[in-house]
Amino acid sequence: MQEVRNAVDQASREVATRFDFKNTNSQIEISDKEIKLSSSTEDRIKALMVVLEEKLVKRQVSLKALDRGPLVEGSKGSVRQSVKIVAGISTEKGKEISKFIRDLSLKGTVPSIQGDQLRVSSKKRDDLQMVIQSLKEADFDIPLQFTNFRD
Repeated sequence: MQEVRNAVDQASREVATRFDFKNTNSQIEISDKEIKLSSSTEDRIKALMVVLEEKLVKRQVSLKALDRGPLVEGSKGSVRQSVKIVAGISTEKGKEISKFIRDLSLKGTVPSIQGDQLRVSSKKRDDLQMVIQSLKEADFDIPLQFTNFRD
């Protein structure tokens, strides 16, 4: 979340200084788990999103962590959009990934859902590395991070 906050700060500073955003009332604000974009026109919102995405990519934040909401028309032709920040694995996605790991048929590999995390345990490190490689190749539409506690 700190990297997301830093990226939003950088993007809002860039928007304040760029000529193409002058007199458009363009703003990027961040709350707990949401980023709010507002501007005078729809194409300025899209440009705001591009600036934000550039800053997030530079800070190694996956764009899969962003869940874009619909464009909402405001007063005087202004446009707003809210972007939710996805953190953790939902229960449904956890079950889907867990089933995927079980379908790999690696003996002794046990996936378990723990809150918003999925933990995979095995006696063999090679099996765990095989699971990591398979998960990287498959696309689950969420950002995945891997931590090995046996180093």
